[in-house]
Amino acid sequence: MVTLQCDVRQQAPRYHVRHDPHCRAMSHTPPQQLHPPTAHDKAYLRHLLSQRNQFPANAAAVDAAIHQAFVRDVAILVVDMCGFSRITQSHGIVHFLAMIHQMEQAARPAIEGNGGEVVKQEADNLFAIFSTAEQALEAALDTLRALNAMNVVLPPERALHISAGIGYGPSLVIAQEDLFGEEMNCACKLGEDVAAAGEILLTAAACGALPAGRYACSLTHYRVSGIDLAAHRFEECLYERPLGPKPGA
Repeated sequence: MVTLQCDVRQQAPRYHVRHDPHCRAMSHTPPQQLHPPTAHDKAYLRHLLSQRNQFPANAAAVDAAIHQAFVRDVAILVVDMCGFSRITQSHGIVHFLAMIHQMEQAARPAIEGNGGEVVKQEADNLFAIFSTAEQALEAALDTLRALNAMNVVLPPERALHISAGIGYGPSLVIAQEDLFGEEMNCACKLGEDVAAAGEILLTAAACGALPAGRYACSLTHYRVSGIDLAAHRFEECLYERPLGPKPGA
């Protein structure tokens, strides 16, 4: 008799064939208990999702493992370059790609200097995470300050302008690859679809997580993709921002 055994520790069922003269039926072993991850990367997430799809009865355990491995409270900064269609039509895609590179050179030091981490870059968008909403806002402000300084010496056709959206809350973060969640989605809509050049919009959760008495924001309402979205527009700092690096950065 041939017995099939399924090893569920692999990303997909792997069947080992062995001959057992005493076996009278074909068997398939049930899924084993999920083990803690060794890396919070996309391969491990795909492994867990495969387990969830193959063994629906274990969905709750898989969901708990995914939450434990990948979900954490973070502030999300979405930076979007403005003027893609206009600039590429008049100066070509290579010209705009060079501008994206220059924007990144200004944004990355601002993000890292405020304790953030760039998760990914897609086209003219930059996505970063921080421990606090204040860090994300300060990074956006530092990026705007750096770009304004660069624009003083750049010709008009190379002037760099960005818009920004900030969210805060539980998000599924794949290390240095991607992130998902409601606050991520809202930050994207605010930064890419709603905010104007030089504007920073925060979700209600992000604005509520800012320290009291340090920033002035005004409440606004938008309707994006059929969704009513409340946002807070950053207006000004209520303290004098230092020009140098942040203490402890």
